[in-house]
Amino acid sequence: MSAEKVALVTGSARGIGRGIALALAETGSVVHLTDRDSRHRKHSELPGTVEDTADEVSARGGTGIPHVLDHTDDEAVAEVFAQIGQQHSGVDLVVANAFDGNALPFAPAPFWQLRIDHWSTMIDAGLRSHLVTARHAAPLLIERTGLLVLTGYALPENGSGHVFYDLAMTGISTLGKSMARDLAEHDVAAVTVSPGFTRTEAILAAFGEAPLPPNSDSVQHVGRVVAALWNDPKAGALSGTTATIAELAQRYQITKSTEALA
Repeated sequence: MSAEKVALVTGSARGIGRGIALALAETGSVVHLTDRDSRHRKHSELPGTVEDTADEVSARGGTGIPHVLDHTDDEAVAEVFAQIGQQHSGVDLVVANAFDGNALPFAPAPFWQLRIDHWSTMIDAGLRSHLVTARHAAPLLIERTGLLVLTGYALPENGSGHVFYDLAMTGISTLGKSMARDLAEHDVAAVTVSPGFTRTEAILAAFGEAPLPPNSDSVQHVGRVVAALWNDPKAGALSGTTATIAELAQRYQITKSTEALA
């Protein structure tokens, strides 16, 4: 078994996935990256590809390995995990982050007015892809007593005002709780993390020249917090919970970074 630390971050061409990958690069780890946006085929008008992030990871001291992958394709997901298993015999960290919730106009509205295809972008390409990722990750994480992180959102009591988003985020927290129970006997922790208002490419494009909230986070702030969670020998105490990035940043004494995207 290799002594090198191995991580996998899904949905990492841009946004929070990219921020997590860049922070993990600074640990000198091998970081496998997945996204459907590649230099050969773009699905989004926003900047960023999985190869771009892999190059940034390698430039920052890690080893970035890109996988062009649509997480709604179960067979393709299985194939990527099989490749990683053959190469490393296990993984130390898996971050299930891929989520297509911004593929359609995202604004709160009464449930009967929302487009029904939000189900596909929020549930199939979000909640379900987290589940499929975790299913394939579990044997590799058990091999190394690793850590499973799911990105979600701790909803306010009355929800977000978008029923499909509420279903997806509530479901992700429930997944984390159930997975933590099943993984406990193998000493593998499963933690759901809830970022706050984060300066992703999508957010910056949506705001344009308008001022951003002063308490917003950079994507790499989220990444540094996840890296600290990974490095915490007591992370198991958080298994099964949904922890906000703000709470974890306080726990690990990580101050906000001011970079727009880096």
